[in-house]
Amino acid sequence: MNAALTQAPPNRSTETTVYVGDVAVDLDALRDDFDALRDELRAGVGPDDAAHLRRVEWVGRVASLLGWATAWIPNPLSPLLLSTGIFARWTMVAHHVVHRGYDRVPGVPERLRSSKFARGARRWLDWPDWMVPDAWRYEHNALHHFRLGESADPDQPELNTSLLRRRGIPLFLRALVLAFVASTWKFTYYAPNTLGALRNAAPGAGAPVKFPAAAMWLPWARPGRDTWLRSYLPYVALHFGLLPLPFLAFGTQFWLAALANRAVAEVLTNLHSFVIIVPNHVGEDVYRFEHATKHRGEFYLRQIIGTANYATGGFANDFAHGWLNYQIEHHLFPDMSMLQYVRAQPRVREICARHGLSYLQESVWSRTRAMIAVATGARSMPVM
Repeated sequence: MNAALTQAPPNRSTETTVYVGDVAVDLDALRDDFDALRDELRAGVGPDDAAHLRRVEWVGRVASLLGWATAWIPNPLSPLLLSTGIFARWTMVAHHVVHRGYDRVPGVPERLRSSKFARGARRWLDWPDWMVPDAWRYEHNALHHFRLGESADPDQPELNTSLLRRRGIPLFLRALVLAFVASTWKFTYYAPNTLGALRNAAPGAGAPVKFPAAAMWLPWARPGRDTWLRSYLPYVALHFGLLPLPFLAFGTQFWLAALANRAVAEVLTNLHSFVIIVPNHVGEDVYRFEHATKHRGEFYLRQIIGTANYATGGFANDFAHGWLNYQIEHHLFPDMSMLQYVRAQPRVREICARHGLSYLQESVWSRTRAMIAVATGARSMPVM
């Protein structure tokens, strides 16, 4: 889908028609189709959604428990299991619960509803990650999802990599920086960026939010102190202090092995989540946008042309992708369960075909290559 997307030409335009290449998209009709699908999906929610969430949660917990149980000696399995547990807790459980995806699901315990999950002290029971939950709620749920691909979207990959895209920087150096960010991105990007977005919320939520400013990292600067006190220090104290501490009772060698395994797991889970999350909104075939939406049909349209899916189907495959392989469906309907996205996919594809819209779906590796091409300046995204 390389054709430019424009407002309809004056001689054939209406207030609710836009063109994707030569295809006229009736925004009212698109809105009605997706509203109807949304209502149908909500009406179909049931016990299977709660059971699916429990299964996902327990697979993640078992991975974490087995990872720590085998962490007493350096080995490749322990970091992989620990990484999987962290990945599951963020991309599957926290992500969809905080989006209110399970608020309407019968049989889901109160702790897994958005009003309770990771609130206050429960942060350290429910989702002890780098990101402060309240900051994530604002940066991700409000800005990213409802300003997708705009300058006000704090997670717009092309804008966030503007420095790397400069031709004066050697390509190998650009690739090296990108690899470093991918390996550490919850520490270097997400923790300070989410807090920075929340900090800037009062002056104007629509203001552009770029890659975290240096002040958000520096402990002697006021915003940086917030990052260190609310994110960095608590995370390190829990994951590299408290959790490995019992191994010290068996000797320093066991404790050091546990620390080493946990450190490797940190790199793995960063790489895993980076590859799953970043490429689905970037590429020379994915749009970004200059203005805010004015019509719900236009909102739906942007989620389709500004997003890409990965390979879908099967519990193991979907788990490995964190159910973010249904990214188009998730962006169309952010407040639904993981299982609802599986149900929605064939219907979404059919609606797209009916309106003449491309439904972009490729392997995660193809989308990662497309992301790298844009991040390093070899390709650019079309702009609407």
